[in-house]
Amino acid sequence: MEIKIIIPSPLRNLSNGERSVNIELDENSTILDSINKLDDIYSGISAKIIDENNSLHNFVNIFMDGEDVRYMQGVDTKLIPGSEISIVPAVAGGF
Repeated sequence: MEIKIIIPSPLRNLSNGERSVNIELDENSTILDSINKLDDIYSGISAKIIDENNSLHNFVNIFMDGEDVRYMQGVDTKLIPGSEISIVPAVAGGF
C-alpha cells in the first residue's frame, strides 16, 4: 500500500528539502513502520520523531488523515491505504 508523509519545515534539512514523500508499505503496517521506512530513506529523521522506547517525543504530533494518532493507538495505529500522515511539531516545543 502507498501512503503520503508530510514533512514539516524543521525536518526538511534531513529530507533534502522534500515537503512530502510517498512510501510503499506492506498491508497491516503501522505509523511506526512508516517512520522506520522514512528513516530508511532519510537517515536520522526517526530520532527526531520517536524516542528510544518507540514512543512519540512529547513535542511531536502525528496525524493520520487529520486525526491525532495519540487518540488512536499511537505509533501502533494501523495505516489505511492512501492515507496522508502529517508530522507536526508542537507549538511550545520543537525539533
